[in-house]
Amino acid sequence: MNKLTAEHLIEDCTPKEQAILQRVEEVLPTLKARSQAMDRDGYLDPENVRLLSEAGLLGLVVPERYGGLGGGLREWAGTCFAIGTVCPSTALAYFFHLTSASRGNLSLKAIDAGLFDPREEPMVRAFAEKVLHTMGRDRQWLANFASESVKSEAAAITITTKASRVDGGWELNGAKSFGCATGIADRYLVAASLDGMDDASGLCTFMVKRGATGTRGRIEWNALGMRGTATEGLVLENVFVADEDAMAIPGSFVKMCSQSRTGFVGNQVAASSIYLGGAFAVYQAALGNMRERKFQDTGRPLGTGPYQRQLIGDMYADLHTALLWARRMIDIETAEPPIVPQDDVIPFWRTCKGQVAEYSFKVTQHALKLAGTSGTLFSTPFSRALRDVAMGLVQAFPAERGRLETAQLLVEGTGQTAFDSLRK
Repeated sequence: MNKLTAEHLIEDCTPKEQAILQRVEEVLPTLKARSQAMDRDGYLDPENVRLLSEAGLLGLVVPERYGGLGGGLREWAGTCFAIGTVCPSTALAYFFHLTSASRGNLSLKAIDAGLFDPREEPMVRAFAEKVLHTMGRDRQWLANFASESVKSEAAAITITTKASRVDGGWELNGAKSFGCATGIADRYLVAASLDGMDDASGLCTFMVKRGATGTRGRIEWNALGMRGTATEGLVLENVFVADEDAMAIPGSFVKMCSQSRTGFVGNQVAASSIYLGGAFAVYQAALGNMRERKFQDTGRPLGTGPYQRQLIGDMYADLHTALLWARRMIDIETAEPPIVPQDDVIPFWRTCKGQVAEYSFKVTQHALKLAGTSGTLFSTPFSRALRDVAMGLVQAFPAERGRLETAQLLVEGTGQTAFDSLRK
């Protein structure tokens, strides 16, 4: 029996996981057929959104009672890996859609943990269930906007977007520097600080309709790689959000984050799996190329040459190094009962992201060298993989930063870990 693409990462799938990942397998040929045009023209094809919606995959990590598939991080990482093998751009945009589910799933966990008082609980539950129903039952795409260009020494991400109280709701003003599916997603989830509150307790979440008055893209996304993601960011100018579309309860964001086993909301290994999927695909393409192409004088496969064998060996070792890091992180975040103490999870996560990104990128470098000059054409899988996987080197934070913060955590027990500080 042939493996599902996702099973090259998730090797011990349960029958339920296989059933979900089979849905993913069925959409891969169509996503692959559209990927070259998306990369060339720099757009996210709305038909990909429709395809994933019709397959029920927009509710991948939404509980079944809200109309989702009831998947977890293993299926999430496997899906991102599989889509990453054919269209990393779609995989990245899809990853950020799925992160929206944390606003529902973790908020409900915080309720169960007794973190909200009886007056707050109905409002938190209503918003959480709206998010989950939107993704699951309604099969709509949610774009998740948190990142901003403003940084500080105390935090990798500083939220300066403000929410001010007005009659019947809230008014949002600010700019989000990063976020996929601008102008394509059905709705946007926006993190903003309540006016007058400057610490983490003021962070809250708002749901904004696509095309709402006062919204627009921030930049034209014309990037090195991941060109088909509609990563235009979001500008909000006096954008009105009704009360029923807001979870504007002080401390709600912090309480939600506290329910994650690892840093922030516990899904970063799924993002890393996208780049790993891109590396896996180009590894297979390069190896196939080295088997099929022959030396003219001897008729032997190109891959038998000493230079080529060295690159193939390096490529194999680097790919499996990245796979091992990712699988270990998935095990740490999903094993029940937990297999490592909580204090050991965050340093591993901070390092893992960079290791997967760097070793995946090395695979694409080796593949490009094996392909030679012809492989540099923008239409080849070798140049496209190099450009797309390069985005993993900078997405969220560079590997060097992760290792430095891991060292600080190991030696001093503290570190600047972006949203991890919210957990304390």
